[in-house]
Amino acid sequence: MRVKINRKVCQGNGRCAAVAPEIYHLDDLGYNVAGEFTITDEEGEAAFRGAGECPERAITVFFT
Repeated sequence: MRVKINRKVCQGNGRCAAVAPEIYHLDDLGYNVAGEFTITDEEGEAAFRGAGECPERAITVFFT
């Protein structure tokens, strides 16, 4: 599975990391530090949960 963060759209709300801190890592200003990364199938549920919390819909989780 892959997670892609559109950092141009991210507003630094930090909701993704609040519900899935094991997947989403933020900088000191609350913006997601990763652009695109691979996760295990076991991490998929947390990744989808965090993506669903993003008010800007800046996070896409997809199968590879």
